[in-house]
Amino acid sequence: MSKTNVFGFLAIALIAVSALPSEARGSFKANHPRRAQVLGRNGRTNSRLNADKGGLGGHFKQLKGENHAIRQQERGDAHANGGHITKAEQHTLNHEHNQLNQQIHADR
Repeated sequence: MSKTNVFGFLAIALIAVSALPSEARGSFKANHPRRAQVLGRNGRTNSRLNADKGGLGGHFKQLKGENHAIRQQERGDAHANGGHITKAEQHTLNHEHNQLNQQIHADR
């Protein structure tokens, strides 16, 4: 393939990508209802952990790490789905938050 053909191909590819809706380019869609719900739970859990830091003893770092892992999983799911999460992913993430919250309450 000649340089002219390569540059032409790249120009067409760039035009095609720029024509895609922003969610298809991997933008952050925190305002998507399912994603906003999960992010809200993550934030509340994080606040609860920080408020109960002294009462959680040696489990604080572990629980904080689990909350961070849930957040990372949510980010990965959203990245794979054009900025939103599916109902099944939301269900899984909420289940993980429920388990984490049970651990927090058990350690108090």
